[in-house]
Amino acid sequence: MSNAEVLPLLEPDGVAPCCPPLTERPLTAEEAERTAKMFKALGDPVRLRLFSSVASHEGGEACVCDISDVGVSQPTVSHHLKKLKEAGLLSSERRGTWVYYRVEPSVVAAMGRLLATVI
Repeated sequence: MSNAEVLPLLEPDGVAPCCPPLTERPLTAEEAERTAKMFKALGDPVRLRLFSSVASHEGGEACVCDISDVGVSQPTVSHHLKKLKEAGLLSSERRGTWVYYRVEPSVVAAMGRLLATVI
């Protein structure tokens, strides 16, 4: 058994993490809204594949040129990546002509914490 203290996770913009574990208390309307946006973004198969491609890419980041082979056109890939960014799941950085994407670990950890069960 660990006695390590669990610290709250912050989203990239510095606001509170998505929400407490579902077993802790009912979500507020704001928490439910924010959390639904994240899960809705992952509810699309193309977005889930893109998210998985970024998350599993070597070094924890992926160039859009390396992850765009998901069976849709490049403009559609860009649209889905934008939705993942808007939901706070990805961040990006332009380097020359390419954009590199990273999974936001604090947001993913908060989502995992939401679904964690009490044992």
